[in-house]
Amino acid sequence: MKYCGVCHSDVHIGEGDLPNVMYPCVPGHELVGVVTEVGPDVTRVKVGDNVGVGCIVDACLKCASCMAGDEMLCENGGSTHTYNTMKGKYEEFGMQSHQIGNLLVQNFGGYSGSNVVHEHFLIKIPKAVPLEKAGPIMCAGITMYEPLCHYGMKEAGLNGKKKCVGIIGLGGLGTMGVKLARAMGHDVCVISTSSSKEAVAKEKGATMFVVSKDEESMKKGAKSCDLILNTVSANHELSHYLSLLRPSGTLVQLGLVTKPHTVSQLPLMFTKTAVAGSLIGGIKRTQELLEFCAAKQVLPDIEMIEAKDIDGSWDKLKDNTAGGTRFVIDIEKSKMNADFIPKSEQMD
Repeated sequence: MKYCGVCHSDVHIGEGDLPNVMYPCVPGHELVGVVTEVGPDVTRVKVGDNVGVGCIVDACLKCASCMAGDEMLCENGGSTHTYNTMKGKYEEFGMQSHQIGNLLVQNFGGYSGSNVVHEHFLIKIPKAVPLEKAGPIMCAGITMYEPLCHYGMKEAGLNGKKKCVGIIGLGGLGTMGVKLARAMGHDVCVISTSSSKEAVAKEKGATMFVVSKDEESMKKGAKSCDLILNTVSANHELSHYLSLLRPSGTLVQLGLVTKPHTVSQLPLMFTKTAVAGSLIGGIKRTQELLEFCAAKQVLPDIEMIEAKDIDGSWDKLKDNTAGGTRFVIDIEKSKMNADFIPKSEQMD
């Protein structure tokens, strides 16, 4: 392991905001490192290769979703996430199991010095992508890239058919969404609750800006977006943003929200608009994304930290002061402070 990105979901899981957290928990699903050893049947990578591991490390690879390249939607019990899920779930990859006696226990993530994974779930890091910036691409990047591709934005951009992509929220996800949509050749409308983020949004590539709490701004932006990617993770009403969609447009929910939304079907019917959801992408799509980012030099904005800084980065993610910056743990530097154990990883 060389680097590991810090994701807001690490905070949610580590602090027990989500159900079924298994402690001790080692977070991290933005792993980047160098292959040091391979099994006898490995063919995709060799010792010395730069590789990454994203949000999933196992799936059945036999169901319709897996066969279609959507391992994250595995229909046989769901995919195995990189941490806080049980290893050895599927017979083919039982070698991943971590056993204490006869007890099968959960897997651990990238806040660590090493990791073992089946070769199918490795992502090759192109030389044009700096290793320290590769991790967030496999999380924030794929979260935005998947719906852009699924709803035809990449294809449209390559064919010179410029559209407008709306991005709600300008955090780590939103910033990557702006960069990716612009790299595909589209206009981008950033939608935020505050006008204070307009300058930053334009700096990242946005061509339009809408203040969602300003009625006049919302009217000005009405029917301007072909696709809206909603990254907001706080409770809110998605129906507030539907007026920004063009006829036949789609609003995609990406942020983690626990409170149900209230949506009237009449506006959807009369405009043929839709509300959908998305999570991450499969392995093939993630590899494609890394190649796209290498070619277009689409890279996340990062801040390097060490293990001793993890608590501080979590605090910034919780109080929403991280902006569009993704925190990345420098594993090698952290080893120099191996006696330091952040409170987020301590046990009573």
